[in-house]
Amino acid sequence: MNIDIVATDLGSLPGGGFEEQTPIFRSGQTLLDPETKEAHSYLDLSFDDKLAFQIDGVISTKESERLIAFTEELGFRAAAPGIQTPPGMRQNTTVHWMVHPKDAEVLYARISQFVPEILEGRESMRAVSHRFNTYRYTAGQQFRPHLDGDWPGYCVNPKTHQLEYWKTGRSMLSMLLYLNGQKEGVEGGDTLLLDAGRVVERITPRCGRALFFRHGIHPASVFHAGDVLGEGAPKYVIRINVMYYSEAVV
Repeated sequence: MNIDIVATDLGSLPGGGFEEQTPIFRSGQTLLDPETKEAHSYLDLSFDDKLAFQIDGVISTKESERLIAFTEELGFRAAAPGIQTPPGMRQNTTVHWMVHPKDAEVLYARISQFVPEILEGRESMRAVSHRFNTYRYTAGQQFRPHLDGDWPGYCVNPKTHQLEYWKTGRSMLSMLLYLNGQKEGVEGGDTLLLDAGRVVERITPRCGRALFFRHGIHPASVFHAGDVLGEGAPKYVIRINVMYYSEAVV
């Protein structure tokens, strides 16, 4: 497998505490098929002033199987590098890795028609961060209600092979890419969109489905949770950040 560790960071543990030198990996190989195909089945899930939407068909079953096998080989662990959550909030295992740049381009091309070009005055960078935070849930695990933080975009410098962040942009949307679902034996584990503690939308995991919503410390950001997983197959989902320029369009 063509991978290496590109960086390490302090990793937070689900029950509290930290792990030093938690690895962030880099893929030296492409995992998505290069022929670009557009996703489909757009569903608007917005409520009040909260932006959220769902699309299907972002990746194929074969691509999903490839991503699951790849991340399993990297090795899921309790510690999440660079992530801070209160004890008991995040109940899963995780592996954080840098996707091959070509895969990042292919993925964005598939979703580009659905991503807002301008969001609250900021222009899309027409890119996703290359950092893919992958989570695996097993029976009884969940992610309690929370807001996702906004992040800089990350990439690997092709000359130095060092982890770098993009200085001109900041994420505005979370993209949750589901790698499997009921067809593959997942029971439960729906993503819940919340408003004042009330469930307003319930998104069922499905292979190739992607859920998008506004994130960061902002009035339009969406509180959400991962419901408790049942006794079936593990659930796999990737958190990906959709990038926008930091400065508003004049």
